[in-house]
Amino acid sequence: MGRSVKKGPYVEPSLLVKITALNEKNEKKVFKTWSRRSTITPDFVGHTLAVH
Repeated sequence: MGRSVKKGPYVEPSLLVKITALNEKNEKKVFKTWSRRSTITPDFVGHTLAVH
């Protein structure tokens, strides 16, 4: 069962900080994450995530 529409997408705060930092530097690199419950948002476009 999916997440409720009224709650909105969930993104791990530490993952969002990493993506924001990479976007500000215009860097594209692969990084590992163990956050399988996070939703991919438009901020993640262009990055590669290695999900454990």
